[in-house]
Amino acid sequence: MKRVLYIILCTVLFAGCSEDFTDLAPVSNRNEADFYNSADDFEVAINASYSGLQSTGIYGRGYWTMFEMRSDNTDQGPDATGLARQYTEINSFTEDALNEQITSAWSESYKVIANCNVILERIPNVEMDASLKNRVTGEALFIRSLVYYHMAIGFGNIPLQLTPYISGEELTQVDQNTILGQLVTDLTAAEDALPVSYSGSEVGKATKGAAATLLAKVLLTLGEDSAAETVLRRIIANYGYELLPDYADLWGVANENNAESIFEVQYISGGIGQGSLFTNDFSPSTDLQTGSGFGRNRPTVSMLEAYEDGDLRYDISMGDSYVDLEGETIEARYIKKYRSDLAIENDSDTNFVVFRYADVLLMLAEALGETPESYDLINEIRNRVNLPDIDASTPGTFEEKLLQERRVELAFENHRWPDLKRFGMVDKIQDAEPFITGTREFFYIPQREMDINPNFVQN
Repeated sequence: MKRVLYIILCTVLFAGCSEDFTDLAPVSNRNEADFYNSADDFEVAINASYSGLQSTGIYGRGYWTMFEMRSDNTDQGPDATGLARQYTEINSFTEDALNEQITSAWSESYKVIANCNVILERIPNVEMDASLKNRVTGEALFIRSLVYYHMAIGFGNIPLQLTPYISGEELTQVDQNTILGQLVTDLTAAEDALPVSYSGSEVGKATKGAAATLLAKVLLTLGEDSAAETVLRRIIANYGYELLPDYADLWGVANENNAESIFEVQYISGGIGQGSLFTNDFSPSTDLQTGSGFGRNRPTVSMLEAYEDGDLRYDISMGDSYVDLEGETIEARYIKKYRSDLAIENDSDTNFVVFRYADVLLMLAEALGETPESYDLINEIRNRVNLPDIDASTPGTFEEKLLQERRVELAFENHRWPDLKRFGMVDKIQDAEPFITGTREFFYIPQREMDINPNFVQN
């Protein structure tokens, strides 16, 4: 999927979104009489939706800001001026409806939703290969669901737009559970429509396993554990994923789209505007490898202390010191999972891993509750990194032990904030970060959207 022409085409189409409507539902300004008429048109259109996931407001920065920095896993770091101030406010729960990072996440998310809506509206009436039509429909349903999941968890009550926006149409908020209920319907259809795997240049597109993994996560969020268990067992039995023997082999450009990976947002370097920002964003400012890091999304002290002695994931996931440009060792916490050798700053080839098989195993343990099988699933994850088994006699509640294992296994992969909310442990952040005096369940809807839509209310 990392073909230069492929992604340039995505960028061209996605750049063609109208600025004339609210960011809730921008529509393509291409002449529809000349587009959405052939299989090639729809392949370009769905590629545009994948490309949209790369954007700064979504996986580029927005979602790790909302789901990692909001949690007790990471903070902004020592800089709290300029652009960094916006991240500091998010981390400390002091942001308002004018925060540009949250506004960007809202705007870019609804652009992707809008693009998927056009595809889903137009594709039934176009003559094309039935299997390709089915697959593109499944891809659009998955991508739209992925974005809606983040928006529902992040903002709560939001507009549910399932058709192309018509100018002047009134947009109405619905509650989070209504959004998630729609995702159950859409992801069930997507799983049915998508292939188990791809080959060649199409590796990296949405699969049955990707749709099913998100479906299971949605069901757990809705409290439907039994239904989630059924989906998770189907993933394990039918879709061919496996834990890699070495945790280190999950990370780095050479290891992307591996046997444990279920879905990744694909990035490509080369000065074409499709590289990721992660290496520079997450590296210290005078780090020898990048020469220009921003120290954002810095692991917290409590994140550092969460790892048990001997846990191999610590040194693979994060660092606590680095060598600066003068060759001196500097103490600093930073994320290692997304590092790469850069030819150009802010242009990394590193993908973002959205879902992987370890999460499936831990979600199955969650769906089952405290049982011997649940501990076997957790211990399968622990044994890979040379940690001893745990069981019912290990101190702590089952939920605490499972949440701890999810924290260190999936650190910096955008799972922590949803996990804390799903487990009812948001207030845990105040215990770990004493400078936080209060928490909020949801982000503020951007002020621009409140001004355009006077019927909206803040959660």
